[in-house]
Amino acid sequence: MIASAERTAGSTPASPESASQKPGAAGEEKAEEILREHDVSSRFRTNLGWWAWLIGGLSAAFTVYHLYFALDRIFSGWMHGALHLAGATALVFFLYPASKRLLTAQPTGVRWKDLLIGHHRGVPWYDTLLGCAGLFCNLYIFFRYEYLQSNAVAILGYSTMDMVVAVVGTLLVLEATRRCVGIPIVIIAGLAILYGILGNHSPIFSHRGNSFEGFAADIFLSTRGVFGTPLQVSANFIFLFLFFAVVLLRTNIGQFFNDLAFRAAGKYTGGPAKAAVGASALQGMVSGSSVANTVASGSFTIPIMKKAGFKPHISAATEATASTGGQLMPPIMGAAAFIMAQNVPGIEYNDLIVIAIIPALLYFLGAFLSVHFEAKRNEIRGLPVEELPSWKSLLVRIDLVLPLVIIVSTLLSGLTPTTAALYGIGTAFVLSFLRASTRLGPRGILDMFIAGARTALPVIMACACAGIVAGTVTTTGLGGQLGRGLVDLAGGNFLVVLVMVMIACIVLGMGLPTTANYVVTATVAAPILYNNFDVPLIAAHLFVFFFGILADITPPVCLAAYAGAGIANANPMAAGVAALKIAFAGFLIPYVFILQPALLLQGTTGELLISLVTVIIGMVALASGLAGYLIARAGWIERLLLILGGLMLIYPDIRVSAAGMVAMGVGLVLQFIARGRGRGAQIDRDEPADITASETSDAGRPAAQ
Repeated sequence: MIASAERTAGSTPASPESASQKPGAAGEEKAEEILREHDVSSRFRTNLGWWAWLIGGLSAAFTVYHLYFALDRIFSGWMHGALHLAGATALVFFLYPASKRLLTAQPTGVRWKDLLIGHHRGVPWYDTLLGCAGLFCNLYIFFRYEYLQSNAVAILGYSTMDMVVAVVGTLLVLEATRRCVGIPIVIIAGLAILYGILGNHSPIFSHRGNSFEGFAADIFLSTRGVFGTPLQVSANFIFLFLFFAVVLLRTNIGQFFNDLAFRAAGKYTGGPAKAAVGASALQGMVSGSSVANTVASGSFTIPIMKKAGFKPHISAATEATASTGGQLMPPIMGAAAFIMAQNVPGIEYNDLIVIAIIPALLYFLGAFLSVHFEAKRNEIRGLPVEELPSWKSLLVRIDLVLPLVIIVSTLLSGLTPTTAALYGIGTAFVLSFLRASTRLGPRGILDMFIAGARTALPVIMACACAGIVAGTVTTTGLGGQLGRGLVDLAGGNFLVVLVMVMIACIVLGMGLPTTANYVVTATVAAPILYNNFDVPLIAAHLFVFFFGILADITPPVCLAAYAGAGIANANPMAAGVAALKIAFAGFLIPYVFILQPALLLQGTTGELLISLVTVIIGMVALASGLAGYLIARAGWIERLLLILGGLMLIYPDIRVSAAGMVAMGVGLVLQFIARGRGRGAQIDRDEPADITASETSDAGRPAAQ
């Protein structure tokens, strides 16, 4: 999401002394190509002709309406949701072609044929009709709101026109979602619809079934499906925070985060990789897509990591791991935090961002430790201090973090997310005028409003489609049946159930954007934990959220790793496996807070401190064992002891942790002996070179030498 916002809203030049200079035109073109290849939301039309004025005007009006509604709630929630979806559906059909091949298709030269199949500038006739149909179906609900809410419908039923609107509107939501989000969630929603209608014929998890007309009405003419909680949260909160990210980009905060991370960590062992982890953690607070964040940050960080001595696939994996973790970082959490706050009674959004901070920081600590020991094993040093941004250059830009400070402080003070978003937008807008490079003219302001709408489109459609899945699971009772079936299959063993839920979340999360990812996993998988076991509600939701997000770096469908590999010119599957290894400690964090909820502030301070100490020591052991280096290059016995000790230390039981400490201690003693015998951090002679000649000539002398 952050990358698409940069393309549409524009960005400003990097500071002259930045360690992460912006790539040249060729690099930007390659990044754009990679993003379009792996991120469906980036495949929109750019050759619009006169249509650009119409679509731009509609997009700007769409953004202005949401800002006005945030200030003065003039309609009911359902009516607002109908306008929200009406504008989004029309814009998706106007901007996104039916196939990515149509983006590059060349005209045939025969005018009537080009017009018929849409090989021309602007929007083809059939997408114009679909966009207008999307407007009509949703505006029908807006203008017929009182009738649809009345007793007349309950007594007389829906009219033929109502049913036509419901069927057509649902199909348009599915097609619009396919175009701007991708096919995986549409398949899930399609299966949910079939199950909702034909569930009485299902050999497993059967229910009484529904008529086609009745189910369509439930899905589109009520707040139990398309217009359910996900879309309501999107209309009220998510759009504002996505627009906040667009406005924030006008201040060039992304470059500031990169420079800050490089200044803080760039000179140490493996500095470029550590800086990439830190920068992506910071950018994750305002981004909404693992893939887009990988491409946006990776365009700067991956070349620098390669030139420092990291192998291409490790460079890609490091950026993908960090960018994916950005979706777990409060206060935005990939926009899923707002929906989670609605799903967990008794916990406000303000509380949620505090609860989620420890697991998120532990995830990044695990990634940081992994790249540290990888760098130590391969003797990859940091960048020279003179190549890093100066503290002075950072201090003169410290005001750029003010919008984030305003948002967090507003939320923690007890005010609503809507108020916090408006304050943040206003602050970022004012800051954009403080520097000539980010100052906005009338055209710049218009482009910013257009970018706000365009950035939100995939999230809106994903929420609408996810609402179908959530509505089906709720109305058919599928959630309860799935839980009982999974518990029976696992023989009632809690750890086995956790593993099976993890696998289900990773499979369900493959290829889904953050918000839809969370809605699907929270609807299908989370009830298995809190309905059948004594798991706190917030722990269950964060568990499924973590693993749904981590699908982006879990082979075989690890889209963030594939995107990073495209920038690094690395093998995609090797990058995916390396990302899994770097994030391995992060994969264990959800198990820890399920077994020890003190990490989610659901216990005493003493329990929290003990858990943190054992988990952090365990992560050190685990990361060093996987990397093959703690204080010296490790043999297989030492690696096995460190990995085993790390796993036992992370398990929240004092007896198991004590045994893990012993295993780690033995491994550490063997490391000291190996170091005394001279088995230091020398690079294996049979390992391939870390950098190519062309990379060396581009960068000068590598920092590792």
